[in-house]
Amino acid sequence: MPPSSSIEFIDTALSCTSRFALSYTDSKQKWFIRKHLLSLIQDYPTFTLSSNTFFHDDGTTVNLLYATGHLHVANHTPSIPLTIWIHENYPCMPPMVYVLSDSTSPIHQDHPFVHSSGATSSPYLQTWVFPRCHLTELVHNLVKIFSHDHPFVYSPAASFTHPSLVSKMEALDRLSGMLHYDTIVLLAQNEEEMEDLSNLQSEMVRRDDIITSMIMGLEHERMNLKHRAMNLMNQADVLVNWLRVNDAKSLVTKLEGEMDDDDAFEAGDEDSKLLIEFLAADSAIEDSMYALDKAVEHGVVSFEAYLRQVRMLAREQFFFRSKLVKLRGPSILH
Repeated sequence: MPPSSSIEFIDTALSCTSRFALSYTDSKQKWFIRKHLLSLIQDYPTFTLSSNTFFHDDGTTVNLLYATGHLHVANHTPSIPLTIWIHENYPCMPPMVYVLSDSTSPIHQDHPFVHSSGATSSPYLQTWVFPRCHLTELVHNLVKIFSHDHPFVYSPAASFTHPSLVSKMEALDRLSGMLHYDTIVLLAQNEEEMEDLSNLQSEMVRRDDIITSMIMGLEHERMNLKHRAMNLMNQADVLVNWLRVNDAKSLVTKLEGEMDDDDAFEAGDEDSKLLIEFLAADSAIEDSMYALDKAVEHGVVSFEAYLRQVRMLAREQFFFRSKLVKLRGPSILH
């Protein structure tokens, strides 16, 4: 039997007609509320009754009854402070249930039935149908789901009893919890994959920029080579035309294979002939000295023989260069 104080409070609150009157208007509705609240207090005596203003999410305010107390679900877990507001359209509409938490006992993240704000939404509340559903059975259902998934203790790996051994509602509660945690795992995996794909996309964009820059560089180089080839072709045409005008016979002879390489250049006078000879001799001496350097480097020629040959070649080179200076001046050596 519920305490007489609780009975008196319910009767007084439901019969109040002042500005503090509750938002329950139908007499039959008030009878169901009285019956269900007394049943709740009888089965769960830790709950106490009170009334206050409730603010809906849409901004409307109503004066409602509510029950507050602690649910004890297991010996090894803390009790759960709970507030149950009786909706103004109860029993056609389900009650509003809130788990009360504080800094010492926060609601664990990603609980399948309890939001971080404390608002509770279980399959029993979501499928509420009167008269099958009522207040006492709701609290009994909360005890079952919180015993498997406590709002203050993270335990998503609770074992699932075979469906034939539990009620349909309890099986639905556990299945909802399992699907909730599986969804969280899949979302975390998807987020990780999306992050990897985003990083891969950034890397691909970077590589695309590099490849585009390389292609543009190669295209620029191709255009430069094309211009150079065209310039060389133009210069070759100019040279052919010059030869055709100045020495058509020599050009024909060369094309027919009858011209010697030494006859490709012909001096215009005696000084030019000497100049060509002296320059050729100077270049030949330079080549000889370079060959001697390589021979000494590879040990083919001894150092003494190298010195003798270099002195002899240097004297000859000096002789030819002095002739060149007499013919064209010192600038010829540069």
